[in-house]
Amino acid sequence: MSAVRDLLSNYQHVISDLRLVTGSKGVYDVRVDGELVYSKDKTDRHAEDGEVLEIFRGIVGPDVALFGT
Repeated sequence: MSAVRDLLSNYQHVISDLRLVTGSKGVYDVRVDGELVYSKDKTDRHAEDGEVLEIFRGIVGPDVALFGT
């Protein structure tokens, strides 16, 4: 899933636990360090490319540098 790849590529230095929790009928939640970042069940749609990454950026704030920079 691109959301997991995006999060780990950019924020692996601040993420201690990343979970993609699947349910029935293609439902899934993305949780980072216990915090719900995205829920297909709540939005009733798949996340757009880069959407989960943008939500996570809003959570960690602009002061957290991307990995490797």
